Amino acid sequence: MSIFDRVDLTDLRVFLTIMRTGSFKGAAIQLGLTPSAVSHAMRRLEERLAVKLLNRSSRAVSATDVGRDLAQRLELGFDKIGDALAEIDAPGSGRYGELRINVFSDAAHLLIAPAMPEFARACPEVRLTVVVEDRPIDIVAEGYDAGIRYGHYVPEDMIAVPLSGALRWVIAAAPCYLEQHAPLTHTDQLASHTCLQLLLGDNSSYKWELGRGRAKTRIRVPGAITINDTATTIAAAKAGMGLAYLLEQRIAAELEEGSLRIVLPEYAAKGAPFHMYYSSRRHNHPALRTLMNIIRTQQSLARLR
Repeated sequence: MSIFDRVDLTDLRVFLTIMRTGSFKGAAIQLGLTPSAVSHAMRRLEERLAVKLLNRSSRAVSATDVGRDLAQRLELGFDKIGDALAEIDAPGSGRYGELRINVFSDAAHLLIAPAMPEFARACPEVRLTVVVEDRPIDIVAEGYDAGIRYGHYVPEDMIAVPLSGALRWVIAAAPCYLEQHAPLTHTDQLASHTCLQLLLGDNSSYKWELGRGRAKTRIRVPGAITINDTATTIAAAKAGMGLAYLLEQRIAAELEEGSLRIVLPEYAAKGAPFHMYYSSRRHNHPALRTLMNIIRTQQSLARLR
């Protein structure tokens, strides 16, 4: 008997859902199971594979090296299964028509815009509607098929699929600003600098999250200018108006051309990945998986460069 014959595909799906949600509770909600059923499925899977896939504690769940590798391979396998089932889906059940997604501006710039040409070629019969806004919304109530958020902002009752790896947040400034101010060597010195405030979609001011190694701290920084748009923040930083807290990936071009420089790189913090999320209680548009696959492939290639 092969190892495949000893494993239940349902248990593999439970494992993959735990990896996507980051918790047994989140997986149970998405799958419509009890937490004990999810825990039992994982014990059964690990026993049949004779290998440990997850490290568990009272506060967190993390994958072992074997578990992480298996999850990556399962993602590809389940994607192919989903694509195969979509191919035999009857016309009129969602293959054609409109795909509506709600995304925030950074995700629109980094994920959606690069994916649109390939998506249009792959799904010429689909009308793609992308609404860009940074306010938190109920995508089901407002009629969207899916949305994109950072993982920790996805509601617990939603299915969340990671689209990228962990994201690196950095402090950046223009050379002209850095030339006019004393060098920064520690986060305590931020108090004497001008910082561009980041306004979240719920109108709250974002505290800069900075880390050194595994230690992270959230700092409220000084500054009279508050902006809720990344493009405007980048423009203000390039004009020498102050320090900005930004996704490193979002300012790759500015860093390459030298119009912005990273400050205190040793305090750059790793943040939650981008996630596509959608309701587990509604039929999902078949083209949504195509879009997710395109985005994830492009992100994987970008990390290899």
